[in-house]
Formats: sequence, C-alpha cells, structure tokens
Amino acid sequence: MKMFIAAFDGLEFSESTLQYAIFLAKWSRAQLVGVFLEDFTRRSYGFKEIAAYEGTDRDHFVRQMDARDSALRKESVALFEKACKEEGVNYDVHRDRNVALQELLEESIYADLLIISAGETMTGEEEPAPTRFIRDLLNDVACPVILVPESFQPLKKLVLLYDGELSSVNAVRSFRYLFDIPDDFATEVVTVKEQDESERLPHNRLIKEFIRRHYPQARYTILKGDAEDAIVRRLQSEHHKPLLILGAYRRSRLSRLFRPSMADQLLENLSMPLFIAPNKA
Repeated sequence: MKMFIAAFDGLEFSESTLQYAIFLAKWSRAQLVGVFLEDFTRRSYGFKEIAAYEGTDRDHFVRQMDARDSALRKESVALFEKACKEEGVNYDVHRDRNVALQELLEESIYADLLIISAGETMTGEEEPAPTRFIRDLLNDVACPVILVPESFQPLKKLVLLYDGELSSVNAVRSFRYLFDIPDDFATEVVTVKEQDESERLPHNRLIKEFIRRHYPQARYTILKGDAEDAIVRRLQSEHHKPLLILGAYRRSRLSRLFRPSMADQLLENLSMPLFIAPNKA
C-alpha cells in the first residue's frame, strides 16, 4: 500500500489540503498520514499580544494562550481523523514538534507523496504562493509533492508539461506509478517551442510511445513563444482546474533571483493543484 502524507499547521488548519488529500488517497487506495507540524517556536500569538496584555499576571496569560493553542491543535487532528473515518480512508497521525521544515523533509524520505497547501507558511503570516516555506521545501524534498490551492475541486483533467528534459519525463512517470488513472481520463500534453522551431515534440517518437503506454487517450498541444507566458495564458482559459504535472524544482536560490522557475510562475498566476517530482540524480 502506498503512503501519502498531508502536512498541516494545526493552528491554521487547511481544509483544502484535507479535501485534496482524501480525494487523492481514495484515488490511489493509499494510506494517508496527517503530519501535524507543531514547531516549538510556532504560536498563534506573539510579542504584540503579550505587550498589549493589561493584566497583572503576564505569565498566567501566556499559559492561557499556550493552552488555547494546544486545544486548537487537538481540534485540527480531530477534524482530520473524523474526515478520514467518514470517507473510509486508512489513516495515521504524526505530531512533529521540532523545526517544521526539517521534520517535514525527514517525513518525505519515507513517503510516496506529500500533499501541502501552496500558501503554507508555518508562521501564521500570509505570503503569496509560493511561500518561503514552500520554496525551501521544494529544494530538498525527497518524494513527489502536490501543492494544492486554497479551494478544492475534484480532478477531472491532467495537464502534462513536457519540455524534453529528464525531469519532465520523470514527473509524468512518477505520477502514473502513484495513480491508477483510467485510460479514458482527460489528459493533455503541453509543449512550448520557439516561434521559428518545428512543431515536432522533443524526442518525438520516444515520448509519444511512452505517453501512449501510460496515457492512451492523451492529446497534444504545441504552444509558441516564451514557455512561462504561453503556458500561463493557455491554462487561464481552462474552465475546470486541471492537475498540472511538471518536472523537478531544481533552480538554485541565486538563479531564481534572475529567472523564476516554471513552478513559481504557475503558482503566482494560477489556482490549480501542481504535481512536482524531485529529480535527485
């Protein structure tokens, strides 16, 4: 049985992550582990709230706030367990209390798939997707990841982003091995070429044979122009939010300062689930 992990901040519970995780676990008949990251530095309050306290026993106030956080975390775990039971999903719970990023990276070594909100910060602060936490996670994660948007939609279509590189093929293969996709499931392979290039796919014969074996009903779309812009424009016209499948998030922190990765562009401009497979060769 495959093991999927869904990561949660128990103080800011993501209902969308829960819904996608249950949907995907049922789709793959996988065990679902709720990983609740209870970083010892993470609290729902800060110095501002403490400084604003007007009572005489500040230590008692802090203990009350900590007790409230503890109750909220327990409530989040209970919501996860209740949903899994109602949907008939085999589940487990991990409550990790050390540094959130390191705990989750370690969990990913022993998982087949990680599901997490693209807007997750593990700080309580709002950031545009992809957040700093998600960027750092993607740089070192050991298993495939599905980044989910704020609202859930059942999956009705796959879009495979193919550029001829090993990482894009690895992502297509990894997704197929994780999920027993019906042969007639709507699937589109999207490639971008320069304006003066032919419309043949990179490694045309090999990739079409490969896709035919795994996604027999897939259709192909060739776009022209800058890859990031062309793909975003194309996907903005989609009525249903498809699951996007693309290669590894491999750029260094320095190079991303000059040219954002494809994943960054998709997360900034679209609200669709995104499957990313690491390529640790």
